[in-house]
Amino acid sequence: MSNELEAFLEYITVTKALSKKSVQAYQNDLVLIEEHFNKPLIQLNTQNLLSFLAIYSNKRTLNRKLSSVNAFFDFCYKEQFSEEKTKLKFAKIPKLLPKFLSYEAILNALDLIDKSTWIGKRDYALILFLYASGARISECLELSLRDIEGEWLHIRHAKGEKERIVPLARVAKEAIDTYLEACTFNKEYIWCNYQGGKLSRISAYKITQKYLGVSPHVLRHSYATSLIRGGADLRVVQELLGHASLMTTQIYTHIQRQDLKDTVAICHPMAKEYL
Repeated sequence: MSNELEAFLEYITVTKALSKKSVQAYQNDLVLIEEHFNKPLIQLNTQNLLSFLAIYSNKRTLNRKLSSVNAFFDFCYKEQFSEEKTKLKFAKIPKLLPKFLSYEAILNALDLIDKSTWIGKRDYALILFLYASGARISECLELSLRDIEGEWLHIRHAKGEKERIVPLARVAKEAIDTYLEACTFNKEYIWCNYQGGKLSRISAYKITQKYLGVSPHVLRHSYATSLIRGGADLRVVQELLGHASLMTTQIYTHIQRQDLKDTVAICHPMAKEYL
C-alpha cells in the first residue's frame, strides 16, 4: 500500500470519522487497483484507471468504485500530493422508483403467520417492526432491550455511526413484547435465532422473503412511501430514515408525483389526455 493511500485511509478514519465498513470498502477498492498495476495509485493516469474500471459492467458497482477513486484524488490534490485534480465522470443510471408494499399487502402477509410458537411471534414482530420503524436491517439486528424506550426507538448502530431516535408504533412494541415473553433465551440482542444467538442478515432475509416475497429493505421503502403518501414533509422523512443528504430522500417524491398524476387521470374530465 502506497504512503498516499495510507494517509487517505487515516484521513477518512480519523478526520472524516467514517464507519469501519466504509473505510474497509474504500481500502478494498483502492488497494485492488494498486495491486493490479503494481504501482502507487497516485502515479496512474486517467487512461489507466478507466481501463481497469471497464471490467465493471454493473453501473452501480462502477460508480461506487469511481467514488472511491475520486475521493482519493480529491484528498491528494488538497494535501498537495498531486498538482492536478483527477476526477472521473460517473456512469448515468436511470432513476427507478423503489419497490414498496402497500399497508394492506403487509397486513395480509402478517395474517398468514402462525403465532402459536415463539418463532412465529418473532417473525410477526420483526416484519411489523421493520415497517413501523423504517430501520435498516443492519440497524434492526443490533438492537438490544435498552434501545426501546417506551414508544421511542433509539437507533445507536446507524449507517455512518449517526444515532437517531424515531417513534415506534404501539402495535409494533406490543408485538415485540409478546415475542420476548415467549422466547425464553437470555437475550443480548432483541432478535434471536432458534438457538438463542443473534439473528443473521440472511435469516432476516429468509423471513421477509417467506411471507412477503421481498427483502427487508423493501419494508424500509414501504415505510417511507407511506409517509410521503400521507403528506409527510420530505425533511422529516429524511430525519426518520437517517439519510445524510436530502438528495437520497428525494427519490420518494417521484411516488408523490405519480400519485398526483394518477388522481388527475381518474378524476379530471380530460382524463384520457393525462394517460
